[in-house]
Amino acid sequence: MIHSLFIVNSGGEVFLEKHWRSVVSRSVCEYFLDAQRAAPYDVPPVIATPHYYLITVQREAVSLVAACKQEVPPLFVIEFLHRVVDTFQDYFGDCSETVIKDNYVVVYELLDEMLDNGFPLATESNILKELIKPPNILRTIANTVTGKSNVSTILPSGQLSAIPWRRSGVRYTNNEAYFDVIEEVDAIIDKSGSTVFAEIQGHIDCCIKLSGMPDLTLSFMNPRLFDDVSFHPCVRFKRWEAERLLSFIPPDGNFRLMSYHISSQSVVAIPIYIRHNFSIKTGEQGRLDLTIGPRNTLGRTVDKVKLELTMPRCVLNCLLTPNQGKYTFDSVSKTLSWDVGRIDVSKLPNIRGSVSITPGTTNIDANPSVNVQFQISQLAVSGLKVNRLDMYGEKYKPFKGVKYLTKAGKFQVRM
Repeated sequence: MIHSLFIVNSGGEVFLEKHWRSVVSRSVCEYFLDAQRAAPYDVPPVIATPHYYLITVQREAVSLVAACKQEVPPLFVIEFLHRVVDTFQDYFGDCSETVIKDNYVVVYELLDEMLDNGFPLATESNILKELIKPPNILRTIANTVTGKSNVSTILPSGQLSAIPWRRSGVRYTNNEAYFDVIEEVDAIIDKSGSTVFAEIQGHIDCCIKLSGMPDLTLSFMNPRLFDDVSFHPCVRFKRWEAERLLSFIPPDGNFRLMSYHISSQSVVAIPIYIRHNFSIKTGEQGRLDLTIGPRNTLGRTVDKVKLELTMPRCVLNCLLTPNQGKYTFDSVSKTLSWDVGRIDVSKLPNIRGSVSITPGTTNIDANPSVNVQFQISQLAVSGLKVNRLDMYGEKYKPFKGVKYLTKAGKFQVRM
């Protein structure tokens, strides 16, 4: 399976390596670094080298590179690498180079438990936290004085049970179950404002703090929206296929219950529009005029709006006046960034002004496209709604809550 794992920082330096089945030289990472230099934002997930297959994941500001000698299912390894990053974030709150270096001992202990001879063993957060205590200042001082480690000498209660993702004997004073429905809109809008391509990548994140062994059932108002779904192992898939509801015994704490994909353009309501006018005449100054406004938001506020344009190479500078937010222009990369913030419907954000171009330019590059970022609280743009949450197996009544969030994924408007 996995022979070695390398963690590489944004500067291309291998700052952590872990070997299981055999020691692989870190020089094998040069193949990954070459691919990263060639296409920083589009590194192939699988790189074939003369002796190894490199399977890579980039998260935060670090890259995880797994070296495998034999052919393996690549998605299996990619999912494991994502689980490693999620575990580090759960333990340390972040997965940056600094945090990993500050917790080298715990990181190596976690990797020892998560892989056995190169094969995944314990990857559930609840199991790992019973095996390896999360670091804190008092425990670190005590371990330094006594020479003890964070690793427990007792096998976790859930390790050999039929429900390995939930530890036994969970007790809370306040029993709570919260669900976050988060959707990312990927879209391409053409020059006339028509939708060329649109789809939604969504997921439901949970924070479950319930005593005992509750059995939950979550139902939706419109479950037929989903084109493709993937679930946490706790979900009973046969029940979903038969009744289109989620039946599960939840892990304790934070976890991702399901991910889904909606590709029907008729379902995807584009939540913003951009009115644009960009013109450059040969040998003269150009004009730029952009206005952004909300659409199909059901009265919700569009927040954290940011626009980014890569201007033609002939553009020297931009002298613009925004009625809201701030803009910057990088004359080297020719990138114009406009940080709008919140959209006020009574006075739509607008930016306009002149564009200086190189004297004597005769060939004007193609018009730029606008990459848009935004966020809308309490709205699932697909129309997905949670119907109800029922609990069986326990007699108390928990606090329940659902939040919706829509944000831009790869959202592009062509000019």
